[in-house]
Amino acid sequence: MTTPIDFTPGSTVAVDMGRDLFVTGTDTGAGKTHVAVALLGALRARGQRASGMKPVASGCMRTAEGLRNEDALALIAASDPAPAYATCNPYAFEPPIAPHLAAHAVARRIELAPIRTAFEQLRARAGRVVVEGVGGWMAPLSDGLMQADLVRDLDLDVVLVVGLRLGCLNHALLSARAIAGDGCRLAGWIANHIDPAMAAVDDNIATLRARIDAPLLGQLAYGGTGFVAIDAAAP
Repeated sequence: MTTPIDFTPGSTVAVDMGRDLFVTGTDTGAGKTHVAVALLGALRARGQRASGMKPVASGCMRTAEGLRNEDALALIAASDPAPAYATCNPYAFEPPIAPHLAAHAVARRIELAPIRTAFEQLRARAGRVVVEGVGGWMAPLSDGLMQADLVRDLDLDVVLVVGLRLGCLNHALLSARAIAGDGCRLAGWIANHIDPAMAAVDDNIATLRARIDAPLLGQLAYGGTGFVAIDAAAP
């Protein structure tokens, strides 16, 4: 069943309320965490229990409680119920490098089973789970494990965050093609205004709307956490 989710007054997007979501991006820095936090806030505003998950994170900070990742902490803060850190982020690595390389550096291997166990724990407590990926869609998790494997295993719908900057057309179209080619369902994409000086923004968005076979769900204003309205009747 498709139900509108209000992101800001007067703004609605169509998202399947019975599905859990996987937030991926066109690249590192596209704004996955901002979008995931906004999705959690929208679900909570509608009275739903929703928890965030960051299965794999590198670039974590050393704390008295252990390694902590800023993105995972932001997801926990936006969740209701708020998960334990290890449940939200089963794989935490300190080096700020690709996760399969970070895992190799500490003689660990990222596997699906611990992620699945943590996801099921979250799902048992919350009505919805919003899972944030790492880097872009094609960033590997291990030598034989891709993010698409995680999405298929957990039966997630994908939301693609497009970081609006020069080069985003190529990155977004390749990402959308890869998601479909991996047998995953792209529920829609979100335009994130990460470069306030970008030229021809509206033309770029129009190009993506014409070429991505999934709806534009919303736009995230530069420096903001709320979505701006989308005209569903626009081409």
